[in-house]
Amino acid sequence: MTTDTKLAFAHPEERAEASAGADPRDRISLRDHVVEADIGAFQKERGQKQRLRFNVVVEVRPAPEPLEDDVDRILSYDRITESIATELADERLNLLETLAERLAERILAEPQAMRIFIRIEKLDVGPYVLGVEIVRSRAAMPSRVGDDAVHPLVVYFDNETAEGPELSAKLDAVLARGVPAVFCVGLPDFPRAVTGHKPTQRRIDLLAIEQNAWALAARDPRCVVVSSRTEIDWALKRGRSVVWAPSKIVLDAVDGPKTSDPVALALWLAEELAAQALIVHGSVTLPAGSRVPVERG
Repeated sequence: MTTDTKLAFAHPEERAEASAGADPRDRISLRDHVVEADIGAFQKERGQKQRLRFNVVVEVRPAPEPLEDDVDRILSYDRITESIATELADERLNLLETLAERLAERILAEPQAMRIFIRIEKLDVGPYVLGVEIVRSRAAMPSRVGDDAVHPLVVYFDNETAEGPELSAKLDAVLARGVPAVFCVGLPDFPRAVTGHKPTQRRIDLLAIEQNAWALAARDPRCVVVSSRTEIDWALKRGRSVVWAPSKIVLDAVDGPKTSDPVALALWLAEELAAQALIVHGSVTLPAGSRVPVERG
């Protein structure tokens, strides 16, 4: 068998490596991801689930700064599997070729993705495997991906609300709206260190807010604490509500808030997430000039 023929049937990782330039990019891969879907151009395929196997290799732009073991600085594997699930859920398709094209467009819309190899195979058509493979690059491909982001509620609880007997009922009322929520809390009532130095004081205040977030988590099992944007996005896309521990996202943001005021931080997060509304509980001043609606809880 010639080298070209071997390469034609090789895993997309080998094909990506063989076609790399003199300065190859980093690559991430998804191997043998099998899902069931209703797909196919023939009548006998309609209404019948069949197994599809996905092998995907994405060449990514190297991180411009140290990763520091930070999931928000990489293209997460979840983005690939979520893209597959989204494209299969959008509409029933006749062709694997269409599915591959749309999947490539969606993943190449991620800022780190530069080139993608996709192989999709039907496993249940007979005593053989049928499939397609495409290669697409970011530079050569216009994006069709629209706004499919989840627009959550951002809900601020002051200490009286978070520690009060009506907490469970207030959580019920928020979740009854049928939209995932990100819960935010304020500074705790207990004393904290005072440094007289703004940068260090800001970090101390952010950590104190996080202590309060964990205290809220102890009061209701629905209050799951998360600290990264990736975790927030993952939860919201699955309809799950979370409690925000702000230090990581705030300190990592290039143009993030310089304040540690809890309500101002909740407003900033609501704007970053394009939230449906910011709901504020407690005797606190409502922020003015918000780009999202602000409600009194």
